[in-house]
Amino acid sequence: MLELLRTNDVVALSYATALLRDAEIGHMVMDENMSVLEGSVGVLPRRLLIEREACAQAVRLLDDAGLAHLIGDQARTA
Repeated sequence: MLELLRTNDVVALSYATALLRDAEIGHMVMDENMSVLEGSVGVLPRRLLIEREACAQAVRLLDDAGLAHLIGDQARTA
C-alpha cells in the first residue's frame, strides 16, 4: 500500500474515499481512531492508502476532482 494523501480535513477525506470506492480502487483509511487518543480535536491527520498498482489512476482521479493539493509527493512520484 502507498500513502496517497494525509489530511485533517474529514470532508475531503470522505470525498476522496467515495471517489476511490466508485472507481473500484482498493484503499484503506489509517489513523481514523486516533481521535480517541487526541480527544477529538482533529490534530492528528488521517492517511489514505491505496494499492501501488492503482497509484497513477488514483492521482488522476483526485486531480480531476480538485483534490490535487492533498496528494502526497510519494504518490506523485510512484
